[in-house]
Amino acid sequence: MNPPPERLLLELRDGTPVIVRPLVPADRTLVAEAYRRLSPEARYQRFWSDTGELLGDTMLDRLIDQDASRHVTWVLLDPAREFPGVGGASWWRSGPAAREAEISAMVLDGDQRRGIGTLLLAVMWLTALRAGLDSLVGYALGDNRAAADWMRDCGASGHWDGYKLVFRWDLHNLDTLPETPAAADLAAWLAALSPELLENR
Repeated sequence: MNPPPERLLLELRDGTPVIVRPLVPADRTLVAEAYRRLSPEARYQRFWSDTGELLGDTMLDRLIDQDASRHVTWVLLDPAREFPGVGGASWWRSGPAAREAEISAMVLDGDQRRGIGTLLLAVMWLTALRAGLDSLVGYALGDNRAAADWMRDCGASGHWDGYKLVFRWDLHNLDTLPETPAAADLAAWLAALSPELLENR
């Protein structure tokens, strides 16, 4: 029998109690509705095309098909809300022997700048480490300054590859984290969640 999914009971920096846990098949409707609630600009910056309000079955299947060594998706829920979905993040390993994975994250427009993306990054960081990964890489369009600034503020090294911005985190080296509020939040979450996600596994 498989163990029950992990479930973290946490508080955001504004004191809001939240649940952070892996996506499960029963979340299919939740994910589709959260996607529908995103602004057109947020959907475009996430998928780099005009995808409309409906998230297709292929992408839903891909998100929900969890494999701790190949792909994970976690969601952040606010149980006090009528609609609890607030954000989510995933990493995707490019191949069985790859030591790097692509990370992506999405937070509802009205919940930006609450530290949610940074908390989700910490969860992705630790689950990637326990899967044997050495680095995470994130991408942003050149005009997506908010995403680029956030990744840089969280300690990722970045460059322009001629088409997109590429940001990379070395998961084994916290010494490169800058002196920014986002990096301080990230370091604090890594320290707080390591016993739960790394040391007790």
